[in-house]
Amino acid sequence: MAGFRYEAIDRSGKVKKGVLNAESARQARVRIREQGLTPIDVGEIRKETSGEQSHTPWVGKVSASRLCLVTRQFAGLLAAGITVENSLKTLIGQTESQALRHALAGVRGEVMEGSSLAAAMRKFPAVFPELYYSLVEAGESSGKLDVVLMKFADYMEHGKALKEKVTLALVYPVIVSIVAMAVTLGLLVYVIPQVVSVFQRTHQTLPMLTQTLIFISSFLMEYGFLILLALLAVAIAFWRLVQIESWRRVLHSAMLKTPFIGRLVRGINSARLSSALAILVGGGVPLLSSLKAGIAMVGSLPMRDALEEVIDDVTKGGSLSASLERTGMYPPVMTSFIANGENSGKLGEMLERSSSQLSNELEYRLAAFTSLLEPALILTMGLVVLTMALGILMPIFEMNQLAR
Repeated sequence: MAGFRYEAIDRSGKVKKGVLNAESARQARVRIREQGLTPIDVGEIRKETSGEQSHTPWVGKVSASRLCLVTRQFAGLLAAGITVENSLKTLIGQTESQALRHALAGVRGEVMEGSSLAAAMRKFPAVFPELYYSLVEAGESSGKLDVVLMKFADYMEHGKALKEKVTLALVYPVIVSIVAMAVTLGLLVYVIPQVVSVFQRTHQTLPMLTQTLIFISSFLMEYGFLILLALLAVAIAFWRLVQIESWRRVLHSAMLKTPFIGRLVRGINSARLSSALAILVGGGVPLLSSLKAGIAMVGSLPMRDALEEVIDDVTKGGSLSASLERTGMYPPVMTSFIANGENSGKLGEMLERSSSQLSNELEYRLAAFTSLLEPALILTMGLVVLTMALGILMPIFEMNQLAR
């Protein structure tokens, strides 16, 4: 059986969309008519996904949170003794995501034809990443598919929470900076000209600070639009450059060399790699296969290149910890835990501890960064406002002295 998506019209004339499993497109149309619907379009999901009918992108990407929820539900159903086929059928009826529903229907059709669950998921890379079906394959081999899926759901939830913390820590200073710049521009473009025009009518010599503010204000009012267009052009050019791998590699290398950002990037990628390897190795996946699947979890291109060198060394019989340490890209705490795991034969357990340690360290650094940045931004904003206030008040002080 294969999975089919369909569009049909009910008796009231409304268009309905859905998915079902059938032996052929003809049988699918028969089943649709049995439901009191008139089929408009019926297509096999597997063929559309493989590119044979790629003109209609029925199976799109799925959010990590939704995939995590379905994975946890899948693990619960399997743990209750429900078969893979019936578990997938339940998930198809329960999920609200159309893309995920189509993918699950396609997977169920492949499984009913005799394919393994991992092989079926491999045909839907837009929904199930490489790490996902590698874990499923390990779970099928070991007979602990429900346990592996539950661990992976925990991993996805932890990764999502960590990503949100990093995003919040980086977004906060950006928002505060944008607000500060908007307030500063408002003062320079609107407030300063209104106040300073009064002083200019007196024909008195204005202080240097006031003259500087007047010059900046006049410059922004005259050329502000052109400056905005130039900044927009630079932003677009930068965005297009980072789409090119060579330029993106240069950017990633520069980020790794930046004092705070470099440690942050190393920590995030190392924690994600440790977590992925812990699940894979703990699920019975061979180390080399685990490393190859873990490459997808490393976003930094220089760190990914280093991991590929590590895979080559391990393939030749080298030690994982020694190879990682030799690259200089991964933190010592990670290589120490891995070395301990290799010596004690508890590599999976040590990888879990490494991931936990790196995540805790990352959260601590983010908290410290936020606590230091907040007063720094407030102080900077205060200095900017103080400078403008002095630029306005200094002519008033001079006028009072002349009046005396």
